[in-house]
Amino acid sequence: MPNETKFAADRMLGRLAKWLRVLGYDVIYGPHLSGHGLIRAARAEDRLILTRDRRLRQKQPPSFLLIHSDHYREQLRQVIRECGLKPGPDAFTRCVACNAALLARPKESVENLVPPYVYVTQSQFSWCPRCGRVYWPATHLDKMKAELEQLGLK
Repeated sequence: MPNETKFAADRMLGRLAKWLRVLGYDVIYGPHLSGHGLIRAARAEDRLILTRDRRLRQKQPPSFLLIHSDHYREQLRQVIRECGLKPGPDAFTRCVACNAALLARPKESVENLVPPYVYVTQSQFSWCPRCGRVYWPATHLDKMKAELEQLGLK
């Protein structure tokens, strides 16, 4: 079952948005998401706003969470704690660049999209249908899992 909590992160929270996507959460993020643009996007898609902007409250936003720390690890801990998020089977299923759900791709279909060494040494690939980015489980995946474990997320 996909993670049901959806987020809209303001432009000051790029690393937090990336790590929530790593955990499988639907997070929109970009330079266009600030102030009223952030509020409109959150209302249109029933998203919880994540922001560092203390003045946002004056703009009568929908539900929002004011992020206290400047450091992404503390930001992630705060969101997990205050929203009751749990890591689960959806981890590593979203494109960290554009937020689209990843699709499995046969090895043969990515031969011209990945470096030769990667093609020879890897057997599983995922692909983003929106931005075309290709993913494979290698050392960066192990590093990301170790980072999540340090945060208390397995």
